[in-house]
Amino acid sequence: MQAGAVLRGRSDSGDLELAARAAAGDAVAMEAIMRRHNRTLYRAARSILKSDAEAEDAVQEAYVRAYQALSRFRGEANLGTWLTRIAVNEALARLRRKRREDNVVTFGEAFDPDTASSANTDSPEGAVMREQLRALLERHVDKLPAAFRTVFVLRALEEMSVDEVAGCLEIASVTVRTRYFRARALLRESLERELDVASTDAFGFAGARCDRIVAAVLLRIRGPAAPPG
Repeated sequence: MQAGAVLRGRSDSGDLELAARAAAGDAVAMEAIMRRHNRTLYRAARSILKSDAEAEDAVQEAYVRAYQALSRFRGEANLGTWLTRIAVNEALARLRRKRREDNVVTFGEAFDPDTASSANTDSPEGAVMREQLRALLERHVDKLPAAFRTVFVLRALEEMSVDEVAGCLEIASVTVRTRYFRARALLRESLERELDVASTDAFGFAGARCDRIVAAVLLRIRGPAAPPG
């Protein structure tokens, strides 16, 4: 079984063991960590930077920083939360350096996907509709104020709990809940019927993007492979 095919999803099973192995130089363990958490980190960074390329760069840098600190990871926090916090901080640092916004604030919560309806996407027409709804969702999320955008992605798309989001962004759970209500009000009018269908693929993390990030980080960690003898 290839490393890229193992240990996907949001389960934290074995994260502490993987972290210890990766810290000891096990590239297979590091790849498993990245493939498990890639989508969450990319979505978090993308929600801040609003640029696919910038988000990829931020995720790569976050993994390198995490790799350098893995020997100090003791499991006090969930590994996914710890990695997402590093990615968020890296994205915010890039945002500040580029001065894209006058003020950078912490983030809050978002739309309740339970209020959205579903649609039949089995037919070609349904597939076209799904793509249109996905694009609509991405446009509207990008238009959210910075105070809500990242938490919308982590809550509605990544389906993190309030406490998980609060841990990732280092804000109080009550702040997450309050901003959830406000962001939901902003999005409800245009997305109430479409969000549930669109959210599955929004800011999609295609296999090529996942492979590209993994390869780039492993190259930075291990250096270029020696030529065959």
